[in-house]
Amino acid sequence: MTDQDQILGRLARSAFRSRFRLGRKQRRYADARGRETVAAHARDFIAARLAPVEPPNDGRQTPMRGHPVFIAQHATACCCRSCLQKWHGIPRGRALDAAQQAQIVDLLMAWIDREMGFRPPPPPARPAE
Repeated sequence: MTDQDQILGRLARSAFRSRFRLGRKQRRYADARGRETVAAHARDFIAARLAPVEPPNDGRQTPMRGHPVFIAQHATACCCRSCLQKWHGIPRGRALDAAQQAQIVDLLMAWIDREMGFRPPPPPARPAE
């Protein structure tokens, strides 16, 4: 089990976090735009709305509906700096570095992939020694 699987499993046990799902419109949007475009949007949203030291409107900057990434942010507790601190141990009061931003985007996309029914292939088996 990967770290992402553990995080997503923990979030799935939250009554609030587990209620988020991609609706028909978000699925169509993601299908029409493609995974790479949605991932680019996620990178842009995280850089602009979450990465700064003090994000504007922190705690209210992520809409509860609309774009698939917004839904994923709430489902994965990557919607504001308070949730990042509580659920992921990323402290407030300092900008997110590139690695943290990439980790968040990867988690968002893993959640979206699951919602879209995409399961990556298992890692290759290790050769017998």
